Amino acid sequence: MNTKATRTEPVWNPGQHSKAWRAVWQYSSRRARRDTRTLNAQEERARAVVGGTSTVKSTRFVKVAGTDKHLDQAGLDRARSLIGLKGYVTNVPAEVMPASEVIGKYHELWHVEQSFRMSKTDLRARPIFHRTRDAIEAHLTVVFAALAVARYLQDRTGVSTTRLVRTLRPLQEISVIIAGHPHTAADPIPADAAAILAALGIEHH
Repeated sequence: MNTKATRTEPVWNPGQHSKAWRAVWQYSSRRARRDTRTLNAQEERARAVVGGTSTVKSTRFVKVAGTDKHLDQAGLDRARSLIGLKGYVTNVPAEVMPASEVIGKYHELWHVEQSFRMSKTDLRARPIFHRTRDAIEAHLTVVFAALAVARYLQDRTGVSTTRLVRTLRPLQEISVIIAGHPHTAADPIPADAAAILAALGIEHH
């Protein structure tokens, strides 16, 4: 029976290592195959440049000294020693978040990226440039509040944010006072909008 030994992650403490960061490394055989193909192609291009059969100006693993070009064998060897590895840098101590959770959180970043793409399209957000800290923090607060509300609505209804905005945006309600008496007028609620409101526990008439 084959056994694979793993080393315990070195202890990193932000108080004791204030000028350093915690790094977590993960190996993937799938990534190793992809890295190998990439490095083989880069080495082939580098050798072509060194051999004079290619005139590419900037190529990885090629060192230039005046008119002399030679293969950066040390750099290539170092790159091959890292094949299949991916590093994650964090300032969260191991006792707060184990290595597996650090990697898992990183893999969930696409949710955040998707949210920001949504905010720029569905919410019709546009770039706003601030220069003071208060303005920057206020803007970020509004943006993250909007994202939090959008995620909450999506989780409660099971409906995508795009569809939520498209379905609910046309709904309007107006209140007017005629002869001293308030009157309210609202658009009829379509079935799909009614289902969303019901899922959110919002009463409608």
